[in-house]
Amino acid sequence: MIRPHLQHVAIIGGGFSGTLTAVNLARLSTAPLRISILNCAYPSGRGIAYSTRRPEHLLNVAARNMSALSEYPNHFVDWLLTRTEYANIPEAELRETFMPRRIYGDYLRNLAWHYSGPQNSRSRVEIKNIEGEVIDLIPDALGARLLLADGTTLLADRVVLATGNEPPADLSGAAALAEHPAWCANPWIDWEKKLPAPGGTIVLLGTGLTTVDAILTLLALDWSGHIHAVSRHGLLPQSHFKGVDVPEFPPSEIDLASLRLTELVELMEHHCERLRRRGANPAIIVDKLRPHTQRIWQSFTDKERQEFITRYSARWNVIRHRIAPSIHQNITAAVADGRVAITAASITGLHAAGPKIVVELESSNRTPSSLTADLVINGTGPQTRFSATRSPLLRALLKRGLAQADASDMGLKIAADFTVIQKDDQPSPHLLALGPLLRGTLWETIAVPELRGQALRVAQSLLAAAPNSAADEAAVIEYCI
Repeated sequence: MIRPHLQHVAIIGGGFSGTLTAVNLARLSTAPLRISILNCAYPSGRGIAYSTRRPEHLLNVAARNMSALSEYPNHFVDWLLTRTEYANIPEAELRETFMPRRIYGDYLRNLAWHYSGPQNSRSRVEIKNIEGEVIDLIPDALGARLLLADGTTLLADRVVLATGNEPPADLSGAAALAEHPAWCANPWIDWEKKLPAPGGTIVLLGTGLTTVDAILTLLALDWSGHIHAVSRHGLLPQSHFKGVDVPEFPPSEIDLASLRLTELVELMEHHCERLRRRGANPAIIVDKLRPHTQRIWQSFTDKERQEFITRYSARWNVIRHRIAPSIHQNITAAVADGRVAITAASITGLHAAGPKIVVELESSNRTPSSLTADLVINGTGPQTRFSATRSPLLRALLKRGLAQADASDMGLKIAADFTVIQKDDQPSPHLLALGPLLRGTLWETIAVPELRGQALRVAQSLLAAAPNSAADEAAVIEYCI
């Protein structure tokens, strides 16, 4: 049953995590409840990932695995079949399709609309979207008072932090380029308006999913010029593929969460090599590890987590976060025919050179080099050192002692029920969190299967007594994956 005093929940962040938390509250609540979704920068219900208007930007996962509701695994596919443009596609084919991300944004918006208005006559929940940036939170006897950038305030009983990924970390020299016309600090703005003339040079900082999006757009626009992508390892995301059955992994007699990092690496390398000898893709081993990843991560010591990040995380991310086969083919073809050049080097600095920008590089053997560009786009990925956050709200929470960084300084410290832990190590009476803010606690916390489970569990925590035992904690983690 809903807590008697719970009348108003404020959700900060209107992307996937925030929207699904509101949807689950509306689905589960048996008493009247007001929900405010406070959102800025990107359309509510879409967030960064699904606000793109570019048709070439596809989901990184086939439609069959993209249901927003855990208990209805075919929900997204069934919704697609209601749309005219997909109604005549056989369901088996549609399930394996990598849909445009803007279509998935439509799906989330439609789901939120269904539960937020008078059209859902069974719901006693009111959902209101508020455009504005929350910059501070002040606890008081009545709950938590939120201060918005425009000076308005909002009082809520409980607050959910669903702020998503941090913006990219600062690069040396970037601050001086803030107003430079050739610098794009945010790869999600409309940078196409800054395109150099044909024959110019564009440098993409990073070789991950954001850079893949940028390359796809440049190819779709048929822009003719030099495209360079730079990262320390020079690794592009791999393609999804049809796997094979590997019943021997993980071994039934081994609890993976009991292994130390070195033991886990040895076990995985052994089974990867067996797959190579069979002519199969060893990335299957990473896929098979997924149901166990959060428990494994939580069993690691702080030293092991840091070692994993330093030695293995780049390769892990390339294998784990794969892209649609069609996209992979387009990117590899562009590299093969010279339209895109990939450089493995560290980015040591940036500086202006008149209307252009110089990107200073250093190879693994300490050899310096540079690239001069007409446009530089920062696609290095989100800031991962939580104590260095630039979010006014998160900085205020840390300063007030209303939250603390986890032991790895990758996100917020939370309890088993997703309640934020304060600086005094006590659970917050007001705050819960989910999504990328939990990277240090769960590691795997950015994909739909994890996020939809978290959104449901946060809603359950808000509407019922919080779990407080070790058994409950294990149940929470299993539910999230």
